[in-house]
Amino acid sequence: MRSFAGKVAVVTGAASGIGAALVAALVAEGAQVAASDVNEVEPSAGVRAYRLDVADRDAVYAHATQVVADFGRVDLVVNNAGVALMGTVAQMSDDDLRWVMDIDFWGVVHGTRAFLPHLVATRGHLVNVSSVFGLIGVPTQSAYNAAKFAVRGFTESLRQEVSGVVGVTCVHPGGIKTAIARTARTSDPADRESFSRSLDRVAITSPERAARVILDGVRRDRARVLVGPDAYLIDLLPRLLGSWYQPLVRRVFSPSSAARRGSRG
Repeated sequence: MRSFAGKVAVVTGAASGIGAALVAALVAEGAQVAASDVNEVEPSAGVRAYRLDVADRDAVYAHATQVVADFGRVDLVVNNAGVALMGTVAQMSDDDLRWVMDIDFWGVVHGTRAFLPHLVATRGHLVNVSSVFGLIGVPTQSAYNAAKFAVRGFTESLRQEVSGVVGVTCVHPGGIKTAIARTARTSDPADRESFSRSLDRVAITSPERAARVILDGVRRDRARVLVGPDAYLIDLLPRLLGSWYQPLVRRVFSPSSAARRGSRG
């Protein structure tokens, strides 16, 4: 997909952050966009807004049917919607773990399976957004790691299955300046403020820059797209150190380290 002009794109999690930036970038390049989110999305020229909870399988399949009815075709799907959770394996509740998996993993699965036949029909392109936490394990992020590693494996397998028919890209953003901190959950409510500050502190790449990198990856039919200089560094850790990356990450991301960083403001 060398050009997005005249194409129909679907973007989930489109109310803010990377999703909103992707919508704007696609419209600027001449695409029509079906923009969805659990929160309200502002419709505009070239954009049709939908309210959608990606954790709801039936709603996602109905959304795919509606989008094709509204636009006549689908050329690009970006499964971007996601949430965050901070909590150790011992602390987090089953409900919080299920919440993350339902949105971050199953939301991607639902979006992929619902739209895949339509992408096959147009020989289109699918983008699933994982994370740098789909490349390394991090203390207090086991639920998020599980979801994002699962997205990575699911997407890499799918790319091989549909090679030559549908383009498939897995995206691993580093720290992006988004609103994910506002929707994040923590197992201990006392950790919420420090967790939000920690997420904001590592956000070094703008959503607009992330959108440009992702769309460039689609043009080049990249299997994997890393977003941000920190993403390239994190990708190198397990390649260079193997499992020895874990003691290094533990010192940086352990709950006690996060608490110390938070106490420094």
